[in-house]
Amino acid sequence: MDWSGVGYCDVLSAVWTLILTAPIHCRASTDETLMQCYISPNLMKKQTHLHLGWPESEDIFREQPIFSTRAHVFQIDPATKRNWIPASKHAVTVSFFYDANRHAYRIISVGGTKAIINSTISHNMTFTKTSQKFGQWADSRANTVYGLGFATEQQLHQFAERFKEVREAARLAREKSQDKIELNTAALSIAAPQDLCDELQSPPVMCVNGPEDKLFRSQSADITLSSEKERIKKMLSEGSICEMNLESELFTLQDSNAKLVAALHEANANVEQWKKQLAAYQDETERLRDQVADLEVHGSQGPSDMLKDELTQSLEELENLLKAKDEEIRILQSKKSNFHELEQEREEAIHRLQELEMRNVDLERRVQNAEQNLASALEDRERAENEVQRVVQILDVKIFDLNDLRQSLVKLISK
Repeated sequence: MDWSGVGYCDVLSAVWTLILTAPIHCRASTDETLMQCYISPNLMKKQTHLHLGWPESEDIFREQPIFSTRAHVFQIDPATKRNWIPASKHAVTVSFFYDANRHAYRIISVGGTKAIINSTISHNMTFTKTSQKFGQWADSRANTVYGLGFATEQQLHQFAERFKEVREAARLAREKSQDKIELNTAALSIAAPQDLCDELQSPPVMCVNGPEDKLFRSQSADITLSSEKERIKKMLSEGSICEMNLESELFTLQDSNAKLVAALHEANANVEQWKKQLAAYQDETERLRDQVADLEVHGSQGPSDMLKDELTQSLEELENLLKAKDEEIRILQSKKSNFHELEQEREEAIHRLQELEMRNVDLERRVQNAEQNLASALEDRERAENEVQRVVQILDVKIFDLNDLRQSLVKLISK
């Protein structure tokens, strides 16, 4: 069947029509399955729960991802097991899918023409947040560790919550699958001998419009429905992969377009500069042509002789410059040979400077002591002077008294 001209909406409409028009026989039995059907891409989060008695008890394929986000993908370095290796140059779409054929949940991300992530979620997987915008989980089947870097902390939280939900759903699906296998095995082991005895004891009975005829028609319709479902599943799977590839190609083309636009703006900015340089080159060319014409017309010597003289003069100037550079190199080399002597002299000067500093400190200490001694001596001298003044005053008083006494004695003698 050719699905190349069928659109996504047509496919979804066909699936829903097939579900509604199929000969479904609902019966209250133990193999009745609770199935979840997505009505449309715009109502992904509004799920309708239907009790449909499918003979195979299998889920309807989810044509759209359960959850999608954009993140930078990394893988652990298999050699060191410590460093992260970028798996994509830019942020890519990371989606949760349900694989109805294997009854498993997967995390899939496609970059270009290759699958960057193809991880089957098991019940024992754990998504760990290692920072505000980065998380990781280990895939033992792929023998690697995947890391996702998100643009915001909210995206990381949403992915972690969705990971927990899908992991719980994977655990329930695993338990349900194990229970189903055990029930089918037990039913086959019990029903096989009875069917064999019925075949040996009674021939086949054909009943028109009886229960057997209804069951045969129901089984035929269910087989047809199963084949249609398988074809639709295959087509939807191919459509999802093509959609992811087209989305990756779209982001790649947008990136290339942005680079080309930036290069175009840069080229437009440089056009004026290039025009100015071209005009300057043209003016220089015209000037040189005029000089050549003047030299050819008015030159007493030939152009070749004048060029030879100019070249000779330029050569002499270059030789002089070369000699000057050689002399400068020689001087620098001689200075380099005296570098060690200068270094020793510098060390000796530093040593002498240190000794002078020590002597200076000693002299400062001695000066301080001398100043203290001088201050104490001045104080002693001042005290001595004060004492001498006091003694002089006492002596003056005594001398005055003696003088009075002498005069009194003279008066007495004269009498």
